[in-house]
Amino acid sequence: MNLEHLRALTAVVDEGTFEAAADALRISPSAVSQRIKALETSVGQVVVRRGVPCVPTEAGAVLLRTARQMQVLEAEALHSLGHGATARTVTPVAVNADSLATWFVPVLHEAAGWSDTTLDLHVEDQDHSSRLLRQGDVIGAVTSDPSPVNGCRLERLGFMRYVPVAAPALRRRFGTATGIDWAAMPVLRFNAKDDLQLRALRARGVDRPPPTHTVPSAEGFLAAVRAGLGWGMLPELQLGSDLADGSLDLLEDHAHHDVALYWQSWALDSPRLHRITECVHRVGRDRLRGTEQDG
Repeated sequence: MNLEHLRALTAVVDEGTFEAAADALRISPSAVSQRIKALETSVGQVVVRRGVPCVPTEAGAVLLRTARQMQVLEAEALHSLGHGATARTVTPVAVNADSLATWFVPVLHEAAGWSDTTLDLHVEDQDHSSRLLRQGDVIGAVTSDPSPVNGCRLERLGFMRYVPVAAPALRRRFGTATGIDWAAMPVLRFNAKDDLQLRALRARGVDRPPPTHTVPSAEGFLAAVRAGLGWGMLPELQLGSDLADGSLDLLEDHAHHDVALYWQSWALDSPRLHRITECVHRVGRDRLRGTEQDG
């Protein structure tokens, strides 16, 4: 495989179009097209689905992962040889929104001091972030998937606890003599993939979801719960003093849900990758729960 062809593939996927890739590489769009066609000829498969944006095929994802690994190793080799000492290598990482808003923040503080690296954070549900590793979009991911992606290392970070909470006024409004009217009280969800609240409802015998509001932002989700728009499962790390000062009510004791989080990263001997892996693992160990507990 030709390195220039792999660079063209990376640029097309990252920039989304052949024209934008040409601008990034400072070559003509026809040259980009020729390099992609040459790559496809060499491997005997289509590697890019032409569209807006362009996306890699399954074969292209394999090559994209290889291309990114080669770029990391190339940058580190040049640095070791005394070249490109001031250059920064882009480090794409996937992390879910709840982690990014809570325990992952110290990683950002440390990364601020890395003069040789820039972070490219991809926000994705922890249940789906390993997909970005398979596609070659990221070199590491915080994920709830315990199955290692081919060619990746897997380490468990700890458990993130979610608890059911609501604004006091909402709880009073839907309170009954026997507890809470779960079938009627409005509920929040982060997005269509978020099933934490549905699981909690099913556990309470509610098969049809009540009025449901979608708030696709970790900070916005917390604000919506505080505003009384609906109840939701929130990370205990995000609550701060809300329960202690009465801003929010815990809807049920021992009704939490613990989500195991893992760090998956390329099985690559890279100082930059080792550094961020060590940082994520250390911060996770300090901030996340070490064991799962039944609700």
